[in-house]
Amino acid sequence: MEYRIIWSIKAAGQMNRLDRSVAKRIYKKVDQPYQNPERYVEKLVWYPYYRFRVGDYQVIFDIKHESVRIMILKVGHRSNVYER
Repeated sequence: MEYRIIWSIKAAGQMNRLDRSVAKRIYKKVDQPYQNPERYVEKLVWYPYYRFRVGDYQVIFDIKHESVRIMILKVGHRSNVYER
């Protein structure tokens, strides 16, 4: 069973502001079919979310096992993605 990818409004806006080549790399990584998403990502220490890295950029997301969805919450440069 593959997980469906859902983009938050905030993450979609952040993707629109990125350079096209960076955004394409992130979309390519996110669109891979995931049957066991925890295998490919890291859990954040102080938050209930997960992350993975694409070059110098981080993708922060939540995994909803009960609805088989991955919700992309934030996308940004690794130097400032954790700022509020």
